[in-house]
Amino acid sequence: MITNRFLYLGFALSALFVQGISAAHNPDIDSAEDAPDATVSVIAQHYNNAIGTSDAASEGTVEGELLQDRPLLRPGEVLETVPGMVVTQHSGDGKANQYFLRGYNLDHGTDFASSVDGVPVNMPTNAHGQGYSDLNFMIPELVDHIDYRKGTYYAENGDFSAAGSANIQYRNSLDHDIADLTVGGDGYRRGLLAGSTPTDGGPVLLGAMELLEENGPWTPPENVRKINLLGKISDGNRQNGWSVDTVMYDAHWHAVDQVPLQLIESGELGRYQAVDPYDGGDTGRYILSGEWHERDQNGYSTVSAWVEHYRLQLWSDFTFYELRPATGDQFEQVESRNIVGSKLARGWNHNFFGTDTTTEVGLQIRNDQIHVGLLDTEARVPFHTVSDDLVGETEAGVYLQTSTDWSSWARSVVGVRADSIWMNLNSNVLPVNDGSVSASKVMPKLALVLGPWVRTEFFIDYGEGFHSNDARGAIDKVDPTTLGPAATVPALASATGKEIGLRSESLPGLQTSVALWSLNSASELVYDQDSDIGSTTPNGASRRVGLEWNNHLILNNWLLVDADLAWTHARFATMNDNGQTGDQIPNAVGRVASFGVTANHLGPWSGEINTRYIGPYPLSQDGVLRAPSAIVTNLRIQRQLTSAFSVSLNVLNIFNRQYYDIAYEQSYQVAPDVPPVLNGVTVHPGEPRELRATLACRF
Repeated sequence: MITNRFLYLGFALSALFVQGISAAHNPDIDSAEDAPDATVSVIAQHYNNAIGTSDAASEGTVEGELLQDRPLLRPGEVLETVPGMVVTQHSGDGKANQYFLRGYNLDHGTDFASSVDGVPVNMPTNAHGQGYSDLNFMIPELVDHIDYRKGTYYAENGDFSAAGSANIQYRNSLDHDIADLTVGGDGYRRGLLAGSTPTDGGPVLLGAMELLEENGPWTPPENVRKINLLGKISDGNRQNGWSVDTVMYDAHWHAVDQVPLQLIESGELGRYQAVDPYDGGDTGRYILSGEWHERDQNGYSTVSAWVEHYRLQLWSDFTFYELRPATGDQFEQVESRNIVGSKLARGWNHNFFGTDTTTEVGLQIRNDQIHVGLLDTEARVPFHTVSDDLVGETEAGVYLQTSTDWSSWARSVVGVRADSIWMNLNSNVLPVNDGSVSASKVMPKLALVLGPWVRTEFFIDYGEGFHSNDARGAIDKVDPTTLGPAATVPALASATGKEIGLRSESLPGLQTSVALWSLNSASELVYDQDSDIGSTTPNGASRRVGLEWNNHLILNNWLLVDADLAWTHARFATMNDNGQTGDQIPNAVGRVASFGVTANHLGPWSGEINTRYIGPYPLSQDGVLRAPSAIVTNLRIQRQLTSAFSVSLNVLNIFNRQYYDIAYEQSYQVAPDVPPVLNGVTVHPGEPRELRATLACRF
């Protein structure tokens, strides 16, 4: 936990540290002549998606420099640099984000695999949601690059990666040490200290401390308190080297969960007010990880391993008085887990029938020991234990992949992946649910890359993937919330993806890519409006087709324009499935667009303006209820004051638009003596305009 006294002390130390070092730097950098060279190559360092760098049109790399220009409301929004990805929130800002990609409401991470410095973030059999992916411990200023992939075509990617994946890689060292102090509206305060030792020989030490508090526009205030510590030691380079990371992260918060739209529109409830003022949570993540790699003309080897302790305590109330009029419907989801995992890969460069070929074999294994529970609570005080389970879960995957350059214009990547999962559960409340289950899948992968011709290359991709399901859903015989028979789900749910696409640099200054894709899932995880734990539930099979068009345009040596468009048609495979009328998938966003303009090196000035659009989407399977579109624009302006100091202003939601981060079809009852509302709509409003100013020192 973070006390106010500790937080203020941290900010004061940050400010004193900045003041103490300021005299050591040249104060004169006020003209364009003193600024770094403004070249096209500097602007283009936002992305590494050039011809010949990927196996699909929807694959790419975002460089960390882009994150320094982009205005961010939350840390998780770094993933909005992945074209077509939307990151929102339906609760307090200490909780994992909501993610949307390729027509999926990914909830808190299911079907999108994310990792930070090689350590997986997703949590199987999580207290709140399968694949729960909380990125609030990630520090944007330390990101070196983000490798993103969409689809099921990559042998290296396993669980939760059907829609896509992102590997967020931290820097091993910093060009300059960092001392930042940010203040903003609604009690926002953030301090960041980060630094590294010189890289002139021997191991490099990197350390960072982040302290944050904020209240937001909410009633009651969010009272977010966060402490984040990182230590890293590394040696070598990208060819040969190693690193060891330690992470300690703690956060607690209050939350305004989704609330009835009807109450907001009638004025009975303030737009940013909670129905249950006791929702919120606290969480912690403690990681020790390491990696080693080497590469020469014959091939390469990589080994990584990690141990982690994770905890989560979450209080939520989505139905208010519908289920328990006497006490209210608040519940507590709690877990504590220990994780051990490792990845090994070995690649060989060789000749295959006169062609240059690289073959890679890999092994990935992870074991989670989880204590997970659900309790009925009133004002955060538990009075009934619904479930209390000890879960052991082991996942292992092996893969083989061969990339062959058949000619100067044809390359193939052929792979196969096999995954197995073993789950066991011991229930402290319902011993009848004790049991175990296992499952395995073998999945082929294929990519063909043709070209380039006129600086244009073409891609054909196919692959099968999967996500795991919650061990409780796969093993339970009795539903602990209803005490009726449990609806058992498979341990692994399959997905099949296909894609054709192109990437072109034929027009000077423009990089454009187009991808036409399809993705069929054997089981769709959707938000369950009738669940008294407000979670996701497996539904029937689904089918999606989509089109993505991404563009990066360099207009001149200081101006970059980004424009990304994504369209998806998502439907359940069977009409009137899941006991509902129709075939539309609730919360499947069909249209996403983003448009950004980045200006750098205008003398001491730089900045970015970015607009994100989310189209209307169905809330019910019959399509009768629909969420409106949402559009929000953020602005960042920065001025270099001296060679060491800069000041920046982020204006978030600059036009102060009213929109919803998320909407659900929901049954609820707002008071014991008020009739329940069936098939109503609950929403989590997007935040109003907010200003944040940062004094930054690089020394």
